[in-house]
This record gives sequence, structure tokens and C-alpha cells, in this order.
Amino acid sequence: MTDEPISLAAALASFTEQWSPRIVTTVNDYDVRVAKVGGDHVWHVHDDTDEFFLVLDGEFHISLREPAGERTVSLAKGSVFTVPRGTEHKPYAPVPAEILLFEPTGTLSVGDRHDEVPAHVDATTGHALT
Repeated sequence: MTDEPISLAAALASFTEQWSPRIVTTVNDYDVRVAKVGGDHVWHVHDDTDEFFLVLDGEFHISLREPAGERTVSLAKGSVFTVPRGTEHKPYAPVPAEILLFEPTGTLSVGDRHDEVPAHVDATTGHALT
């Protein structure tokens, strides 16, 4: 963690990989991560933690498998959504977008349980900014 302000625009400009979040700071035991996204992620579940999303740019969707059935939430720039712990979900972006995530340090980007991870999705607990 740094004792200087961090520009989210500069953080996002520092990498090109999609679905490969970067840790911009920590708050208590939580990471604040930014990611570039495009196309499909993977169906996955975080058994013990909620997952917070803020759309910084573009359009972002999250398909959810809930007891009442499957649904999709659509998020425009500036929108937030929290996926409750234990909910199977699959994020996707029809065109490249940028998001901010807030989740406990060490949380794997593909959850505790997931489908096969495609090559374009980075299974990580977040990368440090360079």
C-alpha cells in the first residue's frame, strides 16, 4: 500500500490484460481491485464472501443462478451491484469495460467452485500494480 493518492485511470492504463485484476489499495482486510473485462468470465461461486462490483466505464452484466431461477443484472457506467456469498454467477461484458471490485484479500477471481477456466480468464488473487 502506498501513502500517495492512486489514479484509477493511471492504474487501468498500466496493463492491457482482460479478466486479470490489479490491486490498487487495501482497506483493512479487503482489496480494492480494478480490471479490464470483455467477453465471458466463468460460472463460479464465492462460498464465504460477497463480491462488490462498480462499473467505471462501459457496460457490464452478471448472470445469477438463484433459488427462483436464473436472471441477469445489467450495469451501466457508475452502477454498483453486490453478488451475495454462495450465489453462482458469471460476469460478462459485451464490449470491453472497466470495473472496480471490493473483496477480502486472497479471494480468488474464479471463486471457490467454478467451471473450467478458459485461457482468457486469469485465476488470481489479484496482481500488484507495476
